[in-house]
Amino acid sequence: MVIKHILIAHDLRSTADLALRRAAQLARQHHARLTLLHVIENPQPAAVREKAEQALDSSLTRFAPPGSELRLQIGHPADVVLSQIQELQADLLVLGAHHHRHEFFSGTTLDRIARGCPIPLLLASVDDDRPYQRALAALNFSVCACNAFGHAYRLLPTAAELHALHVFEAPRGNPAEVEALLATQRMLIEQLLLDETRNLPAKGPRLSHEVQLGSLPRTLHEAIGTHQPQLLVLGSHGRSALFQALLGSLAQHCLHKAPCDVLVTR
Repeated sequence: MVIKHILIAHDLRSTADLALRRAAQLARQHHARLTLLHVIENPQPAAVREKAEQALDSSLTRFAPPGSELRLQIGHPADVVLSQIQELQADLLVLGAHHHRHEFFSGTTLDRIARGCPIPLLLASVDDDRPYQRALAALNFSVCACNAFGHAYRLLPTAAELHALHVFEAPRGNPAEVEALLATQRMLIEQLLLDETRNLPAKGPRLSHEVQLGSLPRTLHEAIGTHQPQLLVLGSHGRSALFQALLGSLAQHCLHKAPCDVLVTR
């Protein structure tokens, strides 16, 4: 993923400026274009539309790089966002992760966007526009998890650390058998990382990894507490619903009560 164009969807809440600041930081880091999109679900009086445009233009002027574009569109938020991704040929979609229910980022709308999003989706929830320094990626042998790892590698600055966590849920057996299986998993993950990094740019974030024995949700939750990442990287299978993707209920929890920013890719 080479980031040339970032699309940020803004819903006029003050928390959306948080996501705009992150999108602007990434646009500067990658020398990318930035487009701010606001979706109006129903036709509004001209005065209301003008007020919204003025507020958005003020945020764009305050936070975004010069030359950034403002777009106002009418329609269903999910449909408009997905169509604008295609029309603008965006490389990264940024949304604000709200911890309170709101139509634009309700479960149904967020699910529809995530399920149909053909590009990496960044949910910004932390009020910090400094470049990322620590990222945690849930890694397994699936294509989507490897893609997510690669996207994160390219997204992060070279001063950052990208830590890959593989959780091995071992079958029942005696301790010696489990330890042997765990050793094999560690060897396989090391080989996987060697294979994946061959296709990545030479300059990138520092890489580290670990293989932990346990259940995925609990072990990843503990790793988040230990490593305190600013960015959590998840792969999604893109099936019937994002909430039934790679991390199941944990992904749903992270999307609605994210402990940090979340990057989701297919």
